[in-house]
Amino acid sequence: HRKRAIGTKWVYSNKRDQRGIVVRNKARFVAQGHRHEEGIDYDEIFSHVARIEAIRLFLAYASFMDFTVYQMDVKSAFLYGTIEEEVYVIQPSGFVDPEFPDRVYQVEKAIYGLHQTPRAWYETLSTYLLDNGFRRGIIDKTLFIKKIKNDILHVQVYVDDIIFCSTKRSLSTEFE
Repeated sequence: HRKRAIGTKWVYSNKRDQRGIVVRNKARFVAQGHRHEEGIDYDEIFSHVARIEAIRLFLAYASFMDFTVYQMDVKSAFLYGTIEEEVYVIQPSGFVDPEFPDRVYQVEKAIYGLHQTPRAWYETLSTYLLDNGFRRGIIDKTLFIKKIKNDILHVQVYVDDIIFCSTKRSLSTEFE
């Protein structure tokens, strides 16, 4: 099948404080992934997501063990993934190279709007954790555990939010 380039655009938004005053302008480059065709532009988009029961069990266990639970949000997490499929995008309106107006670009890193982006992020994060001594849960693929001598570090992933706890505070602060 011949690959079809998909459109792109810039999405602008304003972040406001409690009083409604603009505190930051944001711009996000997005692919128009809704035009992708399954089986042609992408195959598998499934990404592991922690079930609420798994998160509750994690928190109950941490409470029972008297662990301090830490939480972090990975900023722009979806942009860290690498796209494995061949994906091409068109230049966004207003940002077209006048010397090459019909040029398309092959996507290598994940961008917002692609069906593959959440999976690419999960694969990037899980590979990093596995390469750094963590073991992935057998049943819950969003739970990662690292044993260091008599200590243990638990990491639960929910898309770009991560909660973690350990037998030793220094393991948690190191992980952070």
